[in-house]
Formats: sequence, C-alpha cells, structure tokens
Amino acid sequence: MVFIVFDGLDASGKTTQAERLGESLRRRGLTVFIRFHPSDDCIAGTMARRFLLADGRGAHFCAALFYILDVLRSVLLTPWWLYDHVIFVRYLMGTAYLPPPLHIFAHHFFSTLLPKPRQTFFLKVDPREAHRRITQNRRKQEMFESLAQLEKINVRALSLARANDWIIIDANRPAEEVEKQIQAEL
Repeated sequence: MVFIVFDGLDASGKTTQAERLGESLRRRGLTVFIRFHPSDDCIAGTMARRFLLADGRGAHFCAALFYILDVLRSVLLTPWWLYDHVIFVRYLMGTAYLPPPLHIFAHHFFSTLLPKPRQTFFLKVDPREAHRRITQNRRKQEMFESLAQLEKINVRALSLARANDWIIIDANRPAEEVEKQIQAEL
C-alpha cells in the first residue's frame, strides 16, 4: 500500500490533483481510496467545517480540535489493507493553522504519532492567487481565507513542508502542468 498526501493552502488544487492521480492509478488497474479533510461524512468533519465559517478565537480552537479528530478518525477507520494507494487531502499541514510556535510542536507530535506517507506533496500557490480563486469560486469565505490569513498560513505551512522534505509543487500553473510534475515525482 502506498500512502500519498496532498496539502497546501485553500484553493491550491489539492482536491483536483488527488482526484486526477486517483483516476490515473485506477486506469492502471490499481485500487485507490481518497479521503478529504475536513470530511463531510462524520460529525468531526462537519463540525470542523461549521466552525471554519464562524469567527473568533473559540471558533478557531473548535475548528482545529474537530479537524484533528476528523484526521484521527480517518487514520483509525481507513481500511488500509484493501487498497494499493491511499490518498489523503490535507493531513499534517492542518497544524500550520495553529498559532506559532504551537504549529511546530503540533506538527512534530502528529508526524511521529500518525502513519508516515510515502510521498507528501505541498501544492504551493501564491496567497494572492489562492484568494482570487476563493473569491471567484465560493459563496462564503472560511475564517482562514482572507488574504492576510492566507499569507500567514502560507509562511508557516511552507516552512513546515521544507523542514520535513515535502515535495513542493508550483500550483500557480494550469492543473495539467501540475499533474505532469506530480506524475514525474511518482
């Protein structure tokens, strides 16, 4: 079983690339399980999404807590042995949403506790481009989707990705070009 993770800022193309990779692998006759976080099939993911649309420190804390519970649930309930490839969209980079320096400690803690992906892709998108995509394609913005928040999160997440040897992919390009680079890295 090959465990792959896609992470990055909101609107960086994580879902698109995970789905494209999943389809490519299935065409080769491989079995694939894709898990998105926050998920919409359990209370933890649903609550994380709900709090992401709220404001304030309490909502920030609750969004983080329910996100962590959602990922832990996915790790525990995914039938890993049934698939050739398991792909998670969002995993450890959720820790970048925590305030510094807690985000570093949380990332280290969870990266030692949770299963280690064989490949980790960080889709790097300019925060201004991410914000443009968000405002163009979504009716409501989440608490971390303002340009200022995207810029802050980008610095933290990119530093975590670099420090932990993630494969960093320029996601400011068309999806087809990003997909080709991901395929080349596999």
